[in-house]
Amino acid sequence: MKKIRFALIAVLLFVLGISVGFAAGKSTPDLYHSKSKVEAGKALLQQARLQAGKGSWERIAVGRVYYLAGMKAEGQAIFDEVLAKKPETSDYFRIARVYREAGEWPKAKEYFDRYVKANPKDDKGLAEVGAYYLMNGDRARAEELFDKSFKLESEMWSTVSAAAGYLGVDPQE
Repeated sequence: MKKIRFALIAVLLFVLGISVGFAAGKSTPDLYHSKSKVEAGKALLQQARLQAGKGSWERIAVGRVYYLAGMKAEGQAIFDEVLAKKPETSDYFRIARVYREAGEWPKAKEYFDRYVKANPKDDKGLAEVGAYYLMNGDRARAEELFDKSFKLESEMWSTVSAAAGYLGVDPQE
């Protein structure tokens, strides 16, 4: 009898866990209908944060919206959480893009430099970072990164990123 009771409790907890997880994963109209744009945006960001779970790229995407929407403290807190636990070097790259997009080149540069140092063979990444250097007035560093990128592999994505930098167009992310 105890085994059956234990099994029923286990099944019940499992089903409840799934329904809670499913509810956390579903965005519903009550998050944004009849709310101001700011209230709707904040409610959706809270939901997106739940949906992001432990994924670093996903959490950075949520942090990006907070940061660029003027809620920098909330966005920075998410970035700090991601970077506090053995981050991937690509996490630095993604956060650097946010800082660059926010017009904070010194912060972006620091994180891009970390990425470049850790990924010296990422031809596309080198070209993209080079474009950002170029667009921020450091042509010598940009061309150094382009040279490294093209030496590794001269392919379309690297070339178009370099071209974009010379023409003042953000590289495609």
